Amino acid sequence: MTPLPAVLALADGTIFRGHSIGSKGNTTGEVVFNTALTGYQEILTDPSYARQIVTLTYPHIGNTGATPEDLEAAQIYAAGLVIRDLPVAASNWRAVEPLSRFLERGRVVAIAGIDTRKLTRTLREKGAQSACIMTGEQLDEAAAVKAAGKFPGLKGMDLAKAVSIRRAYQWNEGSVWQQPARAAIRAHQRLHVVAYDFGIKRNILRLLADYGCRVTVVPAQSGAPEVLELAPDGIFLSNGPGDPEPCDYAIRAVQDFLKTDLPLFGICLGHQILGLAAGARTVKMKFGHHGANHPVQDLDSGRVFITSQNHGFAVDESTLPETVRATHRSLFDGSLQGLTFREHPAFGFQGHPEASPGPHDLRVLFERFNHLMLRRLQKLLAAHA
Repeated sequence: MTPLPAVLALADGTIFRGHSIGSKGNTTGEVVFNTALTGYQEILTDPSYARQIVTLTYPHIGNTGATPEDLEAAQIYAAGLVIRDLPVAASNWRAVEPLSRFLERGRVVAIAGIDTRKLTRTLREKGAQSACIMTGEQLDEAAAVKAAGKFPGLKGMDLAKAVSIRRAYQWNEGSVWQQPARAAIRAHQRLHVVAYDFGIKRNILRLLADYGCRVTVVPAQSGAPEVLELAPDGIFLSNGPGDPEPCDYAIRAVQDFLKTDLPLFGICLGHQILGLAAGARTVKMKFGHHGANHPVQDLDSGRVFITSQNHGFAVDESTLPETVRATHRSLFDGSLQGLTFREHPAFGFQGHPEASPGPHDLRVLFERFNHLMLRRLQKLLAAHA
């Protein structure tokens, strides 16, 4: 069967010709490149990729098919997928379907057979661009370029509330690949974490559960008073898509939490919202960080960690107030990767310590969050003794 023709058009007029490997139709978004060698299914289902077309720099994508266990959310959030080569057959004992079928079921427009190295060089030189993938027997390349130009870009776009849940729910499921059995923790003895869903990934929730937490996931626009009524031991601020600055509802809530003694932990967008709540500013990066091989230095110890990254915005370190200090910095471009409050048990990390798959170097940050909650609980118990 002859594959359906497809084109990828950039807003600057550049055209890449290939063939369709997903759903029929057209899609627009900001095209970014990801350097990870594995994890295409987790990337596609990461809500942080909403309104983004992902190009994967590794040439052979689809080798291991797709399996429900590797979903980071209930659906595919990426606006489109761009790859060099789709293997004829997938080989993996866990696979239930090939990547192409997974894309078709998710109604994701995707293109293969293009020079992804050339595309990546273009994005590195010119920055992330608006783009359009168009499929069909009769392709109109001029129309594809025009459609790409109409996409407004992610600057100023609040997507956290668009991908967030509508109602709160409980999460208690641990990691798919369990560690050696530990003694069960009774429900009433477990630390209670309220996690804001700005586009939360399942593996974050799994790791919180692994550390003995019961988790209540709440919508992005939940106010501080209703969250405090849940009597949490700590507040988690999740990853998510889009520009953090328009998320004024989240910034206000965090400012209210900072007036309490509750520990706060933010990842990715949550890290940026912590910075904004403190009075810092965020900036749109040229092409962002997307991959699983990014070196980050811990400024306190000097140690270097390999991390998973996925963000197009960053907190401007030069705007941090005196009440907040930098803790981690990217060794690729020097951008801020971590922050902590001097007078409050609150900290954030720009990368993804919960990476699955990916480096596990900084999963210790979940342990730190756990310790902060336990320390607070101990103080409360001592005060009432």
